[in-house]
Amino acid sequence: MERRDFIKNGAFTAAGLTILPTGSLFASSDSGKVRVGYIGVGARGMSHISEGALRDDVEIVAICDTQESSLKICRNFIAKKGRPAATEYTGGLDAYKKLLDRKDIDAVIIATPWQFHRDQAVDAMKAGKYVGCEVIAGLSVQDHWDIVNTSEKTGMPYMTLENVCYRRDVMAALNMVRQGLFGELVHLEGGYQHNLRNVLFNNGKDYYGGGVEYGPKALSEAQWRTQFNIDQDGDLYPTHGVGPLMQYANINRGNSFTSLVSFSSKARGLAAYVEELSPGHPNAKINYKNGDVTTTMINCANGETVLLSHDTHLPRPYSIGFRVQGTKGLWMDVNKSVHIEHKSKDHAWDKADEWFAKYDHPLWKKYEAEAVGAGHGGMDWFVFNGFIQAVKQKKQTPIDVYDSVTMSVIMPLSTKSLKEGNMPQKFPDFTKGKWKDRKNTFALDDSGF
Repeated sequence: MERRDFIKNGAFTAAGLTILPTGSLFASSDSGKVRVGYIGVGARGMSHISEGALRDDVEIVAICDTQESSLKICRNFIAKKGRPAATEYTGGLDAYKKLLDRKDIDAVIIATPWQFHRDQAVDAMKAGKYVGCEVIAGLSVQDHWDIVNTSEKTGMPYMTLENVCYRRDVMAALNMVRQGLFGELVHLEGGYQHNLRNVLFNNGKDYYGGGVEYGPKALSEAQWRTQFNIDQDGDLYPTHGVGPLMQYANINRGNSFTSLVSFSSKARGLAAYVEELSPGHPNAKINYKNGDVTTTMINCANGETVLLSHDTHLPRPYSIGFRVQGTKGLWMDVNKSVHIEHKSKDHAWDKADEWFAKYDHPLWKKYEAEAVGAGHGGMDWFVFNGFIQAVKQKKQTPIDVYDSVTMSVIMPLSTKSLKEGNMPQKFPDFTKGKWKDRKNTFALDDSGF
């Protein structure tokens, strides 16, 4: 596709975009810079700090964390980058509220444990801030409705910072979908298939691995994330897989998820891991509720099916497990292969790289130099840039509040399905019917970049 055609065919439309910043709620900056407050500056929060420190149009105004160790790392990093010191807020779980009281902050980035996201995001929107929040949006279905209702009432955009939507092969596949290479889509697959055992346990000295501790005796995510695997059975991390699939299937934009059902295997992986590293350790005797492999099937209004997998407790290489299948062919990322009818050999796979080189997304072609060196193969630059440019231009975020809660609510829905004996769950329509007329504008042009 020629560059001029990409821009011409992809002009953004305001149709269906009802949540936009209004007037006095938005703290506009005369300097042309976006003034950001960071709530949570642990490992993931520091990734966003790193992205902000690379940009001339971002001011790191304030940081908030309950742990001095995280604040110290962030403080030293900012100083090393030659940036002005950020005002620090700490001392308790509500310290972030003092950060939100500031009138000189345009946007906040939330990278705290999941259980705090809902309250921090709601409070931030009420304070007139754009919200960029790490997954998950909330722990209950009501949490997700609260985020939507607050965003609609305040006019402040909310964006889940789902970086896999911007992965290079994912966007090339999106380009192929939009050009009809796969024909009419029929079935989609994705998930989070990632050995997280050394994330869920460590030695209390290193972020990853080296021991079998969690909770107060551990560091980083093992302090809080492991407890979810102990207490809850369900797809605990659906957004990496489903976020891109929503773009392929135009979910919330001419299509919608209608119902969901989940199944979960027995839970053996985490206990076996602890027992192998530290025989007889009490953490090997815990009754971990989260099944080692959780499978979720979703129906779509237009007839497609979506299959998600959450598989983080067993030894395996990393994979999202994408499959995009239509009437003319399919892509599967596990074997990095594409088959297109009448273009591929019969009953044979082509290397996906050959197709993706040809259909590389125009945004990646244009901004590859800027993305090089950013986290997760460059996709962290894209998701951070998309958020910052939306704030800067007072526009809707590229992943809006409806998309954000739709990809996240799978967590509590899958948990409820499992608790009820694999009963199907009706999928909430957070758009309240607007999905029928909304248009998919994600990555159609670079007006937000």
